[in-house]
Amino acid sequence: MNKKLFPCLLAGILFFLAISTACHRKHIPKPRGYYRISFPEKNYLRFSGTCPYSFEYPVYGEVLKDNEKGSEPCWININFPAYNGTIHISYKPVSNNLNSYLEDSYALAYKHTVKAESIMEQLILNSDKNVYGILYDIEGSTASSVQFFLTDSTQHFLRGALYFKTVIDKDSLAPIIEFFREDVIHFIDTFEWN
Repeated sequence: MNKKLFPCLLAGILFFLAISTACHRKHIPKPRGYYRISFPEKNYLRFSGTCPYSFEYPVYGEVLKDNEKGSEPCWININFPAYNGTIHISYKPVSNNLNSYLEDSYALAYKHTVKAESIMEQLILNSDKNVYGILYDIEGSTASSVQFFLTDSTQHFLRGALYFKTVIDKDSLAPIIEFFREDVIHFIDTFEWN
């Protein structure tokens, strides 16, 4: 055998062996990942303005008057800019029209049934503060996952809904929704009519 061809032949054989063994590895795809979300510590401030209600809201939120066209006095938003979220609050005085407000609230919660997997209702009864209502937990890829209404059943009616300005993906939003659901519960627990 020619001494000049031996190094080339040896290099070719080693190259062939390296390629043939490299092709037998099993590649496992990485699982789909989600962003890591850091949540702030839960601390609350008291909101008490000229409207006939007061409540506590998180320090990482900001209470702003609702300036949308058609909004009424005492309609506010609790914005969470870092999370693109808002709790929309609308208030109506009751004047022999409570049933109409209750039906509207029910209809607005249940209009999500097209995409909802389930809607769970939790009764709110706080006779010490004269606050009654229903909390709606809406499961699935819906625009609003948490809605509620509060009333004293004679003079006041307030409705709230949590929304996020983002593409709806229930798996990736689940921890955020659960975090802000706790704030909605705190809102309800500290809510009072003035």
